[in-house]
Amino acid sequence: MSVTTVLIIDDEEASRSLIRQYLQAHPEMEILGECENGIEAVRAINEMQADLVFLDVQMPGLNGFEVLQEISHIPMIIFTTAFDRFAIKAFEMNAVDYLLKPYTRQRFDLSIERIKQRTDQHALYALAASIPLQQGNYPPRIFVETPGRLKSLDVQEILYLKAEKDYTRIHITGQSYLGSQGISILEKRLDPQRFLRVHRSYIVNIYHVKEVYRDISKTFLVMNDGTEIVVGRSYLESLKKLIY
Repeated sequence: MSVTTVLIIDDEEASRSLIRQYLQAHPEMEILGECENGIEAVRAINEMQADLVFLDVQMPGLNGFEVLQEISHIPMIIFTTAFDRFAIKAFEMNAVDYLLKPYTRQRFDLSIERIKQRTDQHALYALAASIPLQQGNYPPRIFVETPGRLKSLDVQEILYLKAEKDYTRIHITGQSYLGSQGISILEKRLDPQRFLRVHRSYIVNIYHVKEVYRDISKTFLVMNDGTEIVVGRSYLESLKKLIY
């Protein structure tokens, strides 16, 4: 049984106590600590690097959304709040669940089940990443996580990839998905004849580059969807090899 480490962040002791109580029925969940304000939360998340955080929205210091903007370690998040008006924003920030206080043990257990499903999916990602590819043999499709399932993407449809801390945002026309691996890991699993690293935070599909231009001292790529991406100085030589 794999262990999921947990942080509980809420300014109300009664709320933290209830989560502790409900977690007793889930021995695979290991509580690393608790915080009662947003400033403590940022420090604890970054230092303890828990897998899962129960996060209140309205707290002293920083609110829950501000906490997420300050952290460098990105855990799975379950928001816990007495206000339903924040739900849409919570899911826009890739929260696993949104527990509206007061919630029942049954509703809490449903959240834990979603965490288990998410953890199982991450295990699949790790397994896929561990399988060595033969030289020149790159997958024509990749799987990315969406709520409750994995979505298959045609690699040729990817416009570009952007690093987001420990993860990677994968962009296709009109939509994007948050991949569970860092951009340097994904770079090794993409065909270098199609995908070019142009910045420490960007990989582009050269088949979707519309044009290149210079503005004073910087070089920019314009993608087919209109996105402009600056080329890092250390990556200019790779780009120049494509110019005839």
